Amino acid sequence: MAASEKAQQELEEIERQVAHLKLNGDGAETRRQIEQLQDRLETLRRDINAPPTAWQRTELARHPQRPQTLDYIERIFTDFSEIHGDRGFGDDAAIVCGMARFHGEEVLVVGTQKGRDMKQRVFRNFGTPHPEGYRKAIRVMQIAEKFRRPIFTLVDTDGAYPGIHAEERGQAEAIAYNLREMARLEVPIIATVIGVGGSGGALAIAVADRVLMMENSIYSVISPEGCAAIMWRDATKKELAAEAMRITATDLKELGCVDDIIPEPEGGAHRDHEAAANLLDVSLQKHLAELKKIPPAELVVSRYNKFRSIAQFFKTE
Repeated sequence: MAASEKAQQELEEIERQVAHLKLNGDGAETRRQIEQLQDRLETLRRDINAPPTAWQRTELARHPQRPQTLDYIERIFTDFSEIHGDRGFGDDAAIVCGMARFHGEEVLVVGTQKGRDMKQRVFRNFGTPHPEGYRKAIRVMQIAEKFRRPIFTLVDTDGAYPGIHAEERGQAEAIAYNLREMARLEVPIIATVIGVGGSGGALAIAVADRVLMMENSIYSVISPEGCAAIMWRDATKKELAAEAMRITATDLKELGCVDDIIPEPEGGAHRDHEAAANLLDVSLQKHLAELKKIPPAELVVSRYNKFRSIAQFFKTE
């Protein structure tokens, strides 16, 4: 449970206690207890209303009830028809691909899916794709290019699966191939980080003309715990690492790594899936309308330049 949710629950409990004391108590001791509780209420309200820290946003991005790819597909797209398999090894349930309609227009949707309960999570490999998942994704993206259909990708993965069998089947090559081929596609591509964007496993479906992030999502090369373990030999310094890594949507927008931030319902997307989907829908419509005005050849050039310019910093006099 995120720290903000714990604070909200504690606030509600204290409010009930204060109401009970005011209704049923009297005397100096009761007044003293009420004053102590009200002081605590003021502190909690300040904490809740303060901007979330990088670590708090990390907890929200990982929330188990946060909407996932299939939740957004159900609410934003119509006539979704899933496509399976990479035509080489098999199907990977960690990546969902399919044709759909977006406000009447035929599009392709690709996204990572973690699952909810343990049975689903095992089936989806906890949202960590194998190489066949990435090969499936680029296969259907190339179909979308053939039929001139815009591509939407939804990113929510801790990273590509690092197991030995994935490595034997060419995990690194599959990711590298996707990076190259997505850069060449002559159709509009919009990628949205809806939860956790982890390393190359996320980037392999996020080479896009527009890269968006949900307000409480994160995007990084490594987890805060992993960074803390490497930098300080202490994974408990995860909060410090989260701040230093600049992994939040606001940080990445300032660095020029993402193009837009999509607001979430109060308290986070997990509190209201419908409202979160509506906010994402509005943003996708806006960016798609802008991209459709750009000729395909210009799209490819601008996409290439966009990613080449990321992380380039120059001193000015």
